Amino acid sequence: MFTGLVTDVGRIRKAEHRNGLTRFEVESAYAPDGVEMGASIMHSGVCLTVVDHGATETGAWWAVEAVPETLEMTILGGWREGGSVNLEQSLKLGDELGGHFVFGHVDGVGEVVSVEPEGQSWRLTIRPPADIARYFAKKGSAAVDGVSLTVADALPNGDFELAIIPHTWEATTLSSLKPGDSVNLEIDMLARYVARMIGADAPQTGEDHG
Repeated sequence: MFTGLVTDVGRIRKAEHRNGLTRFEVESAYAPDGVEMGASIMHSGVCLTVVDHGATETGAWWAVEAVPETLEMTILGGWREGGSVNLEQSLKLGDELGGHFVFGHVDGVGEVVSVEPEGQSWRLTIRPPADIARYFAKKGSAAVDGVSLTVADALPNGDFELAIIPHTWEATTLSSLKPGDSVNLEIDMLARYVARMIGADAPQTGEDHG
């Protein structure tokens, strides 16, 4: 479990295919002794497990592996060597929860519609997949590429807007986004449960779930 508060922006130093998996090596300023085998680290909204690690001159490196489904259902399929990635280590008992509960399970890939300066801040408009658009409500929470954000407005066409403060803009990969880019989206778990309670997320009549 995570908070959506990015603690470092890492660099993808290697991406290679191995026996049906894609293996990524990531470099970070994290202390080497803080990265362990089997640890869960969120990579731009995707929880991945450390399968190898070591030290660098400036911090740590580690390897993670992604199955084809993860590559297809998230933005990881477009990752290339040299790319940047938002990082957060898993929440520990007693840690301060400054964002909202984020699980690292991507619900869909959204499209950046616009990026507009707004005084010293920025306003992003995101178009989510139609089947999850109802979960993004004004003043609700959302995770965008692993960043915990508050929805500034939910538009009638299903798009939603985010107001990004300067610190978040500078300390994450959000500053590199441009119209047409894809982003990982995770629905706030509270919104999901509320939808289930009121029946908005109930299976449709005749729907086959196997």
